[in-house]
Amino acid sequence: MQKIINTIALLSGLTSLCVIGGGAYLYINKDAIAEKAIAQVGAAATQAIQEALPGLLSSAMPKQPELPKTTGGVLPPIGIK
Repeated sequence: MQKIINTIALLSGLTSLCVIGGGAYLYINKDAIAEKAIAQVGAAATQAIQEALPGLLSSAMPKQPELPKTTGGVLPPIGIK
């Protein structure tokens, strides 16, 4: 019976140490973790916008007529005598 109680006490102590160690790790690295998360969200948003943008532009723009094959003069004639 004493061995079971000692095992439970040992496991409880190890669990407490793991929780404290994990909390300390997160506290020390919280800035790096936050910056990494912000960068990932920004990259995902940029990719989603880039994928959606061609479809949005093509549906919003009216169909353009063909460009003319020939053009007129550069400037209208000036009435100099």
